[in-house]
Amino acid sequence: MSRHGIKQLRSGWADGPAYVTQCPIKPGGSYTYKFTVTGQRGTLWWHAHIAWQRATVYGAIVIYPRMPYPFSIPIEAEIPIIFGDYFFKDQVIFMFHPFHFDKSSVDNREWWNLPVEGIEDEMYKFGSGPNSSDAYTINGLPGSLYPCSLKGNVITKTQNLYLTELDLGEEFVEMTVEHGKTYMLRIINAALNDELFFTIANHTLTVVEIDASYTKPFDTKAIMITPGQTSTVLFTANQYHHDSTGLFVMAARPYLTTVFPFDNSTTIGFLKYKGTMAENMLLPEPSDLVLPQHLPQMEDHAFATTFSRQLRSLATARYPCNVPKKIDKRVVITISLNLQDCPANQTCKGLNGKRYAASMNNQSFIRPPTSILEWYYLNSSSTQYSYDFPHKPPHVFDYTGIDPLMHNLNPDFGTKLFAVEYGTRLEIVLQDTGFLNLENHPIHIHGHNFFIVGTGYGNYNADKDTVGYNLVDPPERNTVGVPMGGWAAVRINADNPGVWFMHCHLEEHTSWGLASGFIVKSGSKSSQSLLPPPDDLPAC
Repeated sequence: MSRHGIKQLRSGWADGPAYVTQCPIKPGGSYTYKFTVTGQRGTLWWHAHIAWQRATVYGAIVIYPRMPYPFSIPIEAEIPIIFGDYFFKDQVIFMFHPFHFDKSSVDNREWWNLPVEGIEDEMYKFGSGPNSSDAYTINGLPGSLYPCSLKGNVITKTQNLYLTELDLGEEFVEMTVEHGKTYMLRIINAALNDELFFTIANHTLTVVEIDASYTKPFDTKAIMITPGQTSTVLFTANQYHHDSTGLFVMAARPYLTTVFPFDNSTTIGFLKYKGTMAENMLLPEPSDLVLPQHLPQMEDHAFATTFSRQLRSLATARYPCNVPKKIDKRVVITISLNLQDCPANQTCKGLNGKRYAASMNNQSFIRPPTSILEWYYLNSSSTQYSYDFPHKPPHVFDYTGIDPLMHNLNPDFGTKLFAVEYGTRLEIVLQDTGFLNLENHPIHIHGHNFFIVGTGYGNYNADKDTVGYNLVDPPERNTVGVPMGGWAAVRINADNPGVWFMHCHLEEHTSWGLASGFIVKSGSKSSQSLLPPPDDLPAC
C-alpha cells in the first residue's frame, strides 16, 4: 500500500511499492505503516502498489493545513472527485470500482471476482497490450453515457457529493450547490492508463494546488490531469442565469497520445443548483445530452500544453519555492516502448508477433524477488541488483523524429538503480522517444517532490534548453507529464535517505518495465539516516 506523494522522510519502509521498499503483505497477514507527515498539506491519495491492484484499492488523502489557505474566499464545502476505470466484458466482468453491483439483474453473463492481476498476467504470458476499460468513473460511477448502465442492470447508486445522500436506481454522480457559494474540488486521477480532461459546463475553475503544493491561482475552463496527479480547484456557483433549470453537466474524457487500444468514452455527472427545477426534474436522456463546450477534444495537444505551462509555484515568503539553483548531478533518461523478440516455443501477441516491453535508457526494469530497500539496508550482496543504471542514453539518435522507430527495439532486462550522496542537488531530464510511438508519460518519483524547471518538444539540448529554465517559480509536483515527442527537466533536493522508485504511472507501461529507481545514501548525522526496519515488516 502506497501513500502517493507522502515523502516518507527517513521512513521508506512505509512507502509501499512491492519488492522495492517492502515485500507484499501475504494473504491473511498484516503490516502497520508507521510514518510522520512533515511539511506537507493538501490533496494526495493512497493505492495498492503491486500488479494492477490499484484498480480497485485506492482513495483520497487530505492533509489539512495548520495555517489558513493562501486565498481568502470562503469555501462552502470541500468535495473529493476521484477518476477511475470500469471494465465490463460479455463473459467476464472485472470490478474496477469501489461500489457493489446487483449481480442478480444481469442475464446470461458470468460475474467473476477476478483479481485484477489477471489482466497483467495475460500481458506477461503473451507480451500483448491490455484490454482497455469500458468506461471511466467519477467516484466509482460511470455516468449515463455508458451503454450498459442504460439498461439498468449494472450500477444501482447515485452519489450526491454535497448532500451525501444515496438513492437507488441511477449510475451517476450529482453535486448539489447553492447559488453564490464557492466550492473546492479535490480532484485525483486514479485511472490506470489514461490522462484525462475535466470540465463543468459554463463554470470557471480556479487552480490553486497541484500534488499538494500551492500554485499561483489561475482560471481555466478545463483541466488536464495524468494518472497519479492531483489538482485542487475552486469554482463559484454563479451560472444559474445560463440555464433556468439549474442543471449543468460535468464531464471527463481521455487525452489521446497512444496507438494502443484505449477507452474513448466520456464519463459524466451533474451539477444541480439548490432550489431550482434541477432538484426534481428528470435528467435528460443520453441522446439529448449536450457535453460542455469547453471539454477539450481527445487530441487537443495545444490545450494540454497551455494548461501545463500555466502552472507556477506560489513562491511567497510563507510558501517559498526551494528549487535548486545549481546542480551537482544530471541524469538524462530516455523513455521508450520496446519490442522484444519472441522466445522460441512461445506465442507472442505483440506487434509483428513479438512481445511489448518498455524501458528507461534501454533498461527494462524487473521487480526482484526480495525488497531492494531491505537488501540495501542490510548491505547484502546480490547478483540481482546493481548500481550501474546508465546516467545517459546508451546511444544518441534523433529521439523524436517524425517516423516511429521500428528496428533494434530489444531492451536489456534487469534491476539497475543509481545512487547519490545525501544532499545532492539532482537534475533528471526525461526524454520521450519515437520507439513504436511518441506518447505522453506521467513519471512519478517516490520519496521527494521535485520542481519542473523546463519542458519542451523535440530532443533535449543541455546547451540551449537550460537557458530557458524557470528557476524562480517552477511548479512543484511528485508526478510530471513528459510531453509527447518532448522532454521534461526536474530538479530534486535529494535529502531523504532510502531507495526510491521512479516509474511511469500508466500501469501498462510499468508492467512492461518502464521504471527504475535511485538510492539516496545516508548523511553524516543520525537525523540524515534511514530508520531501522519495523519488527512487522513483511517477509518475501
